[in-house]
Amino acid sequence: MSMSGSTQHLPGIREMLTKLISLPSISSASAEWDQSNEPVVRALAEWLEPMGFNVELLEVPGMPGKYNMIATLGSGPGGLVLSGHTDTVPFDDRRWQSDPFTLTERDGRWYGLGTCDMKGFFPLAIEAARAFVGEELKQPLIILATADEESSMNGARALAEAGRPRARYAVIGEPTGLRPVRMHKGIMMERLVFEGQSGHSSDPSLGRNAMEGMHEALGELLAMRSGWQAKYSNPNFRVQVPTMNLGCIHGGDNPNRICARCELHFDLRPLPGMDMKALRQEILHKLQPLAKKRELSMEFEPLFDGVPPFETLADAELVRACEKLTGHTAEAVAFATEAPWLQKLGFETLVMGPGYIDQAHQPDEFLELSQLDPAVSILKGLIKEFCL
Repeated sequence: MSMSGSTQHLPGIREMLTKLISLPSISSASAEWDQSNEPVVRALAEWLEPMGFNVELLEVPGMPGKYNMIATLGSGPGGLVLSGHTDTVPFDDRRWQSDPFTLTERDGRWYGLGTCDMKGFFPLAIEAARAFVGEELKQPLIILATADEESSMNGARALAEAGRPRARYAVIGEPTGLRPVRMHKGIMMERLVFEGQSGHSSDPSLGRNAMEGMHEALGELLAMRSGWQAKYSNPNFRVQVPTMNLGCIHGGDNPNRICARCELHFDLRPLPGMDMKALRQEILHKLQPLAKKRELSMEFEPLFDGVPPFETLADAELVRACEKLTGHTAEAVAFATEAPWLQKLGFETLVMGPGYIDQAHQPDEFLELSQLDPAVSILKGLIKEFCL
């Protein structure tokens, strides 16, 4: 294959990952942790532009310092997107054996914050793309880098709203041990608040007890959960039914005062085919009469916008190609990704990348060196299949 001279001076996989790990890009709902990802996308641009990629950095609307990157090699109506997020979760350096921002090799592994989830994907995608520089691509190859996947998913959301990029297929390189993943559950985190009237506990008529209202609401929620679990099931998942977890509750201030306010936070994990908007409406429909009957004011809102469930059909072209390249049947996972927003862009979408989700969000996060060559080989196979 012909190579343009400029690519010969590009850094290798280790050098690229060393650089990416050294650039902190934590995203968090907590302002003291949250950081810009601009240095990361600029580093990627510096490597991709000499290879002939047309690189665009797009600031995420309403989020200063947060950028998506779209890097395109070639042109055409179809094409393949290799997508990853540039941010990491926060960390506790007291629990790390080595500096989270220094790529450290030991025991056949590279350690560092983001090695597996998921900065490690970018050098491998760039290495795979390097083999096709100078080739005549029939369809474009796009390397996509997003902001804030670990907190708000606003980077992917902004791309879906802007209708960019345009392509036909997308692989998100989240850590799946290089096994193709074609479905995951959604995530909803919800907040329910009842407010009543405080008063002396010796006379219940003096107040309206928000905690008693919440007790009744909990019964309704658990009944809804049972109903959903009886109605919906998917054998592809280890936990085959939708789940609801009652996570935390706060209410009242004293044993001898009628509880004036009670707040519940809970999460819901819907299966593919379940609509988050419809689920919220069903909850409202059940709980509003209860609040009205008890003369309680009620608030019900998402703690964050949520991630819809995701599914690509088993016989999709991309699924078949990834199964052939890896030798593994596409499966389902419990964690959520940016896949629903790439699907909104009209892509056949699949999740597959090096590393294992067990290492993500952990002290001493690592990427096994044994995953590197197979990952590059699989990505080259995808580029050959969908771009040449």
